Amino acid sequence: MPSIVILGGGVMGASVAYHLAARGARDILVIDRAGAPGGGSTSRATGGFRAQYGTPINVRLSLLAREKLRRFREEIGGECGYEPLGYLWLAMSQRELAILDEAREMQRAEGLLEAQAVTPDEIARLNPALTLDGIVGGAFCPTDGFIHPLGILEGYLSAAARLGVRIEWGVEATSVVRDTAGRVTAVRTATDTIPATVVVNAAGAWAGDFACSCGVDTPVVPLRRQVARTVRTDALPASMPMTIFAGDGFHTRVRDGRVLLLWPTPGVPGRPFDDSLDTGWISQVTAIAHERLPVLRGVAVDPAASWAGLYEMSPDKHAILGAAPGCDNFYLVNGSSGHGVMHAPALGHLLAEIILDGKASTLDVRALRPERFRENDLNPISELL
Repeated sequence: MPSIVILGGGVMGASVAYHLAARGARDILVIDRAGAPGGGSTSRATGGFRAQYGTPINVRLSLLAREKLRRFREEIGGECGYEPLGYLWLAMSQRELAILDEAREMQRAEGLLEAQAVTPDEIARLNPALTLDGIVGGAFCPTDGFIHPLGILEGYLSAAARLGVRIEWGVEATSVVRDTAGRVTAVRTATDTIPATVVVNAAGAWAGDFACSCGVDTPVVPLRRQVARTVRTDALPASMPMTIFAGDGFHTRVRDGRVLLLWPTPGVPGRPFDDSLDTGWISQVTAIAHERLPVLRGVAVDPAASWAGLYEMSPDKHAILGAAPGCDNFYLVNGSSGHGVMHAPALGHLLAEIILDGKASTLDVRALRPERFRENDLNPISELL
């Protein structure tokens, strides 16, 4: 009979399960409505990893996650794919350059000492494929780079199972049972009622819907994002850093012999997953890519290899971590707003501390507390988010 039930078997739920079990917790059950691992948002992630963020808490989360990724093979087993090829941020105005400079000062204060300013000449050396028209400078961090989302998921699931965690696929939680004091006592599924002393909401883009059905306010909404992928090409090298324009968010990388093109437009809330891409968006992102990286002008986008997925957005675009207000045994690890895979190693570690010790000791996570929304104490929304 499990005492801890984790709702969601994606990379976040898997990380929480592993870190709880590694700390000695037993009777842990992970349930997921997908029929197999990778049926949710984890498989749609593009695999970027960075510590160049605009707020201290996100920098700290990345540094903790990076430390754990570096030890992943030894401690967890499997391949997380961490490859420090860098993130190259580009500014096309003095205002954008000032934002990057201000963020870098904060990043260095938080311990990201290798983050550096780069001139147009240095940018040309880091990514020779770029046209430098309009670029006034940028920022580069060589320890940013890439990860394998499914490798991290598989590693945590396997390690958790070795420690006795039960994982059940094709099981959808529908609600929770609460006692007169408001505490959760069980999780209901379509076919069963599972007793629980602790419940963790790791349901990703669906976390807000589930929490609301249980009478717990979790301000998470899904946001659809699109990824265009080219045909196989050697037009850009696999060693190219993630290259991102600070002004409009257009970014690109090479993965598995194809170039990924990403450009965040005002998203449309929606579910379930829908891989059909907006043809107008494809035309726009392709035109941007051709203008900024002329070597791609002869490289076609492959619509059949492109995809869309869901971010789980919180109001201030920061994760929500801790016990739900008014329900002290219903824990939230939600709302990472596009940073979930890269921060999952850190957030799983921290939530295990909160559940087992009553507080996080590795990092100060007050900025992520669920109560901040009703307290109107939101994190600043940085343009580097």
